[in-house]
Order: sequence, then C-alpha cells, then structure tokens
Amino acid sequence: MQNYFIKKKKTLLVIGANGQLGSELGSLAPLYSNYNMIFVNRQSLDVTQYADIERYLLKYDINIIINCSAYTNVIEAENELTIAEAVNVTAVRNLAKLSHKHSVQLIHISTDSVFNGSKSYPYTECDITDPLNAYSRSKLGGEQAMILVNPKNSVIIRTSWLYSKYGNNFVKTILQLATEKKEISVVNDQIGSPTHAKDLAVLIMNILPNISNEDVEVYHYSNGGFTTWYGFAKQIISLSGKNCTVLPISTATFGAPVNRPAYSVLATNKLIQYFNIEVLDWKHSLKKCLIDMGIHK
Repeated sequence: MQNYFIKKKKTLLVIGANGQLGSELGSLAPLYSNYNMIFVNRQSLDVTQYADIERYLLKYDINIIINCSAYTNVIEAENELTIAEAVNVTAVRNLAKLSHKHSVQLIHISTDSVFNGSKSYPYTECDITDPLNAYSRSKLGGEQAMILVNPKNSVIIRTSWLYSKYGNNFVKTILQLATEKKEISVVNDQIGSPTHAKDLAVLIMNILPNISNEDVEVYHYSNGGFTTWYGFAKQIISLSGKNCTVLPISTATFGAPVNRPAYSVLATNKLIQYFNIEVLDWKHSLKKCLIDMGIHK
C-alpha cells in the first residue's frame, strides 16, 4: 500500500474583517486556497482580552495572524484616548505575546502618521518617529509593544491614505460630495501616497511564505508616487466623470482640529528589495478601484 503525505494547510486569522483591508483580504480568500482563512470582527473576538484571544488561537490552531483592526478616528481619539490605546496598543501587545508564546506569525498594519511630516523626501523605516496626535501616538505605541515582545517571523507594515470599495474612506467621501455639490474645497498642503487596500492585501498574501526573521521587521508599503489631498480629489473627480470643481485650500484655512503630518510619503525600497515585488502607481490603482466600483467613466 502506497503512503501519501499531505501537507496540512496553515490556518490564517484575519482580525478586523469588516474594515477596508480585512474586506479586501476576504475577497481574495478563494484565490489563496492553500490557507484556511478565518475572519473575525470585534463582536466575534475581543482582541483587548488576552485570555479570549488565547482560547481562540488554541481552538482553531492558528498559525498566522493578520491584524487589520485599529481605532482610526483621528479626531475622536483626542477625547477617547483610553479606547484608542486599548485597540491600538493593548490589543497589539496581547497578539504579540501570544504569537511569541505559541509560535504564531503576526502581520500588523500601522500608519505613515507615526512621523511628524517635517521631511521633504520619503520616510524610511529607520527614520525617527514623532507622532503629532493621539491616534498616531497610539499606533506608535502598538508598534513599540510588538517590537518589545519580538515574536519570530513577524512584521509591521506601515501604509498610507488607504482606500477601497469597502468601508468609509476619502474616495467614497469625494464621490458622495461630488454628487451633492458643484464645488468642493480640499486641503492642498498635506502630501502623501494614496494606497489601494486591495494592492496591500495582495502584497501581504504574496510575501507571507517568504517572511523569515528572528526580530520583528518594519516595512513601508504604499502605491507609487505622491500627491496632495487636493490632487487626489481632482483625480477621483476626473476618473469618475463627475461634474464638480475642486478648489485648493490650506490646512490652516480649513481649520483642521487635529495636527497631521504635512508630508508622509513612505519609501518602499526595503520591501521591494527584500521580496522582489512591484509597486503600482497610485493613479493606476485608483482607476482599478473605480472600475471595481462600477463608476469609472
């Protein structure tokens, strides 16, 4: 009788299933049938509770965690610091400790806004962090907690200006405003790189098999090129064919209640070199997203 050895599928847990990135990972799941993928939201698993997470990991024999969950309301974080820190710091620390204890691979998503925006050229992973608001400080706190615990084969991916056909985001806001108004004003003195969450989801799934490191590594990923929020809005309007004029306005005139970095473009060279991946231009990816949404002219 012939013996057959069948390699067991790894079980991958996606935390934050209802968000933009979690939803994009969910849509990709059928293409990655070499994994058993489980998706949870805050209602099905409270990641601020250490014991709850451990029971879940053991029950489903989890091998990999992709943590897409975060408290992301930049304005409200100033008044809800306890909640922001619970989700962005305590939960990450819990996941890191349990990943270290049970040899689980952890992929954690962070943000470009851990920097203060004083540079005028792309931020590398080695640049000094200096967050300007409560939300950004809590995200940096999560990074620091994970690095301190140091689970093996785990990475932090900082990204920027995320958008998708799922959830609430800048693209959807601009499209909605363009249907309601003939003219809108958008900030023109904050510079960054719009990033399609679908591209980030594909990247994560493609690099997973090749992640191998003793200490936590930090990588930057965003779509190529950069623009302002005004330039981003102009491109959305142009590609969608909406009849709406976009006017530039300064952050000071707009009266933003929370400080944000004026420049937060991320250098992606490290990721490209380590994993030999292609980074798509932000305009190309925006067009793809609008086509997926069925509203490209």
